[in-house]
Amino acid sequence: MLTILGILFAVAPAVVWMTIARTRATGLAIGGALLAGAGALVSVQQGWIGAPRPDAHLVFTVLAPLLIACGAGLEGRHEDSPPPEWIPRRNGAIGFLGTQFALTLVVGLLYSLMLTEGSDAPPARAVPPLPAGITVVSEGTNCGSGGCYRLVAVDSEDGLTRPEIIRRLDLQQETCRSSGWLLDWRDVCVGARDNGTNVVIYASWSG
Repeated sequence: MLTILGILFAVAPAVVWMTIARTRATGLAIGGALLAGAGALVSVQQGWIGAPRPDAHLVFTVLAPLLIACGAGLEGRHEDSPPPEWIPRRNGAIGFLGTQFALTLVVGLLYSLMLTEGSDAPPARAVPPLPAGITVVSEGTNCGSGGCYRLVAVDSEDGLTRPEIIRRLDLQQETCRSSGWLLDWRDVCVGARDNGTNVVIYASWSG
C-alpha cells in the first residue's frame, strides 16, 4: 500500500502537467523531466538509490512545481491567450501542487521534530557494502542505554583472521557522516569490532 501511495505521489506532478500543457514540444519536454524526477524519487523510495527519503520527497515537491511554472511560462511566450476552459484547470493544478507541498512540508517538519537521539536504529544502507570474500553471518538491530544501533556480524570465505577482516573492511577507525541533507541532521557512525567469534560491523547515531 505504501509503495502504491509513493508511486502516486511521485507521478502526480506529471499528471497535473498533462492537464494544463498546451504545446507539444514544451509539454513533452517538461513531462519527460517530471517523469524522470518521479523515477528517481521512486528509486529512493525503494532503496535502489541511497538517499534520505524525507529529504528527497521535500526536494522533489519543491522542484516539480517550479518546473511546471517554467513550462507554463515558456508556453505563454509562444502561444496566444489560453482558452477560458484552461483557467480552471490551471487553478486546480496550482491548488493541487500547493496542497501537496504543504502536506510534505508539514510531514517533514513533524519528522524532524520527532527525531530523537537513539529513538531508532540507523537504516541498513548505513552499513557499507561488503568486499568480495566477506559474508554476512547475522544482522539485526538492538537498543540500550546509549541508544539504538544496527549490527552485522561477518566472516571471511578466504580464511582471514578477524583483524585481517577489519582491515579488509577498512574499518580500523570509526567514521561518521551526515545521514541526511535537510530534515535529518544526525550523524551516523560506522565501525567494526572483534567480539571473539566474529567481526561485528556496527552503525549508530553519533553521541
